[in-house]
Amino acid sequence: MANYDLTPRIAPNLDRHLVFPILEFLQERQLYADEDILKAKIELLNNTNMVDYAMDIHKSLYHTEEVPQEMVERRVEVVARLKALEEAAAPLVTFLQNPNAVGELRAEKQYNLQMLSERYQIGPEQIEALYQYAKFQFECGNYSGAADYLYQYRGLCTNNERSLSALWGKLAAEILMQNWDVALEELNRLKEIIDSKSFASPLNQVQSRIWLMHWSLYIFFNHDNGRTQIIDLFNQDKYLNAIQTNAPHLLRYLATSFIVNKRRRPQFKDFIKVIQQEQYSHEDPITEFLACIYVNYDFDAAQKKMRECEELTCAAAIPFTWHRADQVILNDPFLGKRVEEGNFVPLRDEFLENARLFIFETYCRIHQRIDMGYVLVLAEKLNLNYDEAERWIVNLIRTSKLDAKIDSKLGTVVMEPNHPNVYEQLIDHTKAMSGRTYKLVSQLLEQAQAQPAR
Repeated sequence: MANYDLTPRIAPNLDRHLVFPILEFLQERQLYADEDILKAKIELLNNTNMVDYAMDIHKSLYHTEEVPQEMVERRVEVVARLKALEEAAAPLVTFLQNPNAVGELRAEKQYNLQMLSERYQIGPEQIEALYQYAKFQFECGNYSGAADYLYQYRGLCTNNERSLSALWGKLAAEILMQNWDVALEELNRLKEIIDSKSFASPLNQVQSRIWLMHWSLYIFFNHDNGRTQIIDLFNQDKYLNAIQTNAPHLLRYLATSFIVNKRRRPQFKDFIKVIQQEQYSHEDPITEFLACIYVNYDFDAAQKKMRECEELTCAAAIPFTWHRADQVILNDPFLGKRVEEGNFVPLRDEFLENARLFIFETYCRIHQRIDMGYVLVLAEKLNLNYDEAERWIVNLIRTSKLDAKIDSKLGTVVMEPNHPNVYEQLIDHTKAMSGRTYKLVSQLLEQAQAQPAR
């Protein structure tokens, strides 16, 4: 299943520190040889200040207590540099550690800079030293200290580019500390800046959005409300265009979020059109699953693949496409999150249950009368035994929006014809008009502001 591992596509869009949790997951799942994972970790660590960690990995990789001389020399350089930066930032750090002194700060940056200069002899050099010190702490793996200093730095910095860089660092630090609520706040703050900032090139703005979406995966698949919020972000026109242009692999995560989302949002229909557009340019079992159900309606082909199981998990007959999607979830570092108690994957169970619902609902919607025996065979092939399948179908009809009834005499499921009301159609076509108008006006205002004043 390493064929469906997205690490080679995701890693270039992440800070190198954010790649370590992915490598840890891949090592745990044994998708690659331990030797290859350890070598990848050392390569990542070469451009960081986490020298002690690199030494430990080197010892594990080569089964020795000795480390290369360059690592020893590198460690001496890191310690010396850390002390120098600590001394340079000491006046401002001391000030920030004094609650009474910090209480004198205001929301106005210019006032703060003037006050610091006059009362505490702290100038631009010390503020810049704080940024360098925070960045160095991050490179050393001290994410808590880095996050605190970067937060304080942004309150004093007047350089927009440097302040934006500090916000990226603060977001990465919060993610690595697994502070998901704070990380979500920083993510939204960063999104507002990216969407409103004037970039030198539109390509730079698109790339920033792609970076933001990749980083957001850590938050959305760990935050309580993340599966809803990932739809809110990824399904926006600007971000969806960025995905289709340069990061189609992210469709896996948007598709999964739609599948496990109970609300069946109206945006799902538009998303299926995107899946249809991209089905020949990007292959992924989860997006292929949606294309098979909602684009091709190819149930016969799905049944033929049910017996083409790989030899990995269960003995029951599961459709090949279905089985591959299941394995993709288990082996994905964002989708395959495990719960320590019981070592199970909650998202996988939700995915399978909702996927069954998608298949059955779609099958029922394109048929008016369905033989109950055939429906039960279909449900059994979705990895349910006869009794479970019968109860599942009855409960599904009872709880879903399907206008159906079971004719016990004839042994059929009868679907009542659903003729959409003309007024409902009118509402469906016009309900998004206000939102699109707002987007159009916003784009016109952005273009007008970007033009030089005449």
